Amino acid sequence: MLPIIVLKVGGNEIDDERFLAGLVEAIGGLRAQAAPVLVHGGGKEIARLQGALGLEPRFIEGLRVTDEATLAVTEMVLSGAVNKRLVARLVNCSIAAMGLSGVDGGLLRVEPARHPAGDLGLVGEVTAVDLAPLQLLLGQGIVPVVSPISLGPEGRRYNVNADHAAMALARALGAQALAFVTNVPGVLVDGRVVARLSAAEAGDWIGRGIISGGMVPKVRAALDVVAAGVAEARIVDLAGLGCRGGTCVVSGN
Repeated sequence: MLPIIVLKVGGNEIDDERFLAGLVEAIGGLRAQAAPVLVHGGGKEIARLQGALGLEPRFIEGLRVTDEATLAVTEMVLSGAVNKRLVARLVNCSIAAMGLSGVDGGLLRVEPARHPAGDLGLVGEVTAVDLAPLQLLLGQGIVPVVSPISLGPEGRRYNVNADHAAMALARALGAQALAFVTNVPGVLVDGRVVARLSAAEAGDWIGRGIISGGMVPKVRAALDVVAAGVAEARIVDLAGLGCRGGTCVVSGN
C-alpha cells in the first residue's frame, strides 16, 4: 500500500477558485506516490453565513466559540457546502473521492474542550479515532475528504479545529507526513525557502522574530504535529506538494 499523506487546507485557500483548481490537479498527481487524505476547514464561509443570519462570531485565542446556532451553521458549511464542493471537483476530474465528517462511522470521537480563557461551548477535543471508514475508502483507492465536525458524548456533534482533526488522523494513520497546503511556498528566511526546520530551531526563530507574521501560527501548528508523534509536518504550496517541496518541520534539534 502507498504511504499515506494527510493534507490540510484552510478556509481562506478553499475560497479561492484558482487554488481549488490547483489543489485538485495536485492531488491527481500526488496519487501516484502516496494515498492522500484531505482534511478541510471553512472559516470564511462560516463567518459569512453567520453574518447573513445575524449571528456574531466569537473567538477565544483563535478558537471559534460554538453555541447551538453556530454549530448548525458550521455543520452546514463544513459537512455540507465546502465538503461537497471539494468532492465534486475531485470526481469531476476523474479522481474517486468521498466526503465524510468525523461523525460518520464514529471516525473522530471527542470530549468537550476546556480552555483556561473561557467556555468554548460545543467545541471538541479529539480523544479517539476509528480508522475503519478511512481504511475502507483508502483500500478502494478513494480519496477521503474529511470535515472536522465530530461525535461527542450522548451523540452530540461538536466543532473541532481542522488542524487538530488533521493531526489526530495523521497520527492514527501512521501517515508519512501531514502537509499544511497554503498559498506560500514554505518558511521564508531572507527570501529563500528553508527546506528543513527542527522543532528547536523553529521555537528559537519564532522567539527571535526570524519567523513572524502569518507564518507563526502555521509553524506552531507544525510543531504541534511533530510533538504528537507524526514523523514530519510540511508547510507547502501547490507547486511543491508533489515534489516534497516546502518546509519540512521535524522533531528534535
